[in-house]
Amino acid sequence: MKGRTIILDHLGDREAAALMVDGHLDDLLIDSDAPRPGTVYRAIADRPVKGQGGMFLKTPDGSAFLRQIKGLAPGQPILVQVTGFAEPGKAIPVTAKILFKSRFAIVTPDAPGLNISRGIKDEAERDRLLEIAHDVAGESEFGLILRSAAAGADEDDIAEDIAAMLGLADRVMGDTSDAMEVLCEGDGPHVLAWRDWIAPAEVVTEPGGFDIHGVLDAVSAARGPQVALGGGASMYVEPTRALVAVDVNTGSDASLAAGIKANMACARLLPRALRVRGLGGQITLDLAPMPKKDRRAFESALRAAFRGDDVETALVGWTPLGHFELQRKRIRAALSEDS
Repeated sequence: MKGRTIILDHLGDREAAALMVDGHLDDLLIDSDAPRPGTVYRAIADRPVKGQGGMFLKTPDGSAFLRQIKGLAPGQPILVQVTGFAEPGKAIPVTAKILFKSRFAIVTPDAPGLNISRGIKDEAERDRLLEIAHDVAGESEFGLILRSAAAGADEDDIAEDIAAMLGLADRVMGDTSDAMEVLCEGDGPHVLAWRDWIAPAEVVTEPGGFDIHGVLDAVSAARGPQVALGGGASMYVEPTRALVAVDVNTGSDASLAAGIKANMACARLLPRALRVRGLGGQITLDLAPMPKKDRRAFESALRAAFRGDDVETALVGWTPLGHFELQRKRIRAALSEDS
């Protein structure tokens, strides 16, 4: 099966969306019982955390943690937005910098001004989009960013998207109650797929699409740790409580050439392996043996691979033991046996 296919279906009773690229599961979004990223709360400040520069907050969904709390006192209400999934036993991560994001537009209440994505290079198209933005949002007190997906899109569709996000921002930011409350739910997998998977693709919405298009088999394989790298090599992607461990194994070929080849394959395939498993946090790569002179080429390949990934990932660097470390934002629900 060639090309891109987006399948909207369910895994068990959970809403899910899958992106298949040339017959391979390239991305997977699964709903969970945890608060969705993007959810906006009116939270109540609870207690500061000394030494961390943060504060625990009370929300309808449990304890949340907010960094950078200058001027915030216990008992004070504050609007915050969920930024990702909490590690087991930890508070929900939130930010006070709230965004309202759709397919074409991002409304930024704390950053006024009209802006066009830097990914749109054509000056005539930038002028067209700026004119649409001025027509719809020129009088708004909120800021607006038109995303790269807006390039070439229908004027009415863009205007409708901007108006919807401005309306949502007005309702949420204009709420004057002091009570703890969920003001806006984050988007589910089907809306996220429409919002963020913008490259041309066939879209399948009929029930049973996961089975018909091979998603169930691919998900079953992703529940295991092994990812084939070719030539008998493989990597094992295994989450622990503290971090995600990735071990690269060359199989029966123990040569340096095999190690370099396996490590470069790991660099290319790691973003997809993490996406479909919904893994984030600290990630440690235990690579196959290779000369230090080849480390720069490996880093370049890893950087290029993550450039096309929409989850914020920092390439931290090498440890004294020769491991490579990354830090990845937890914005996906992790794939589990019951999902």
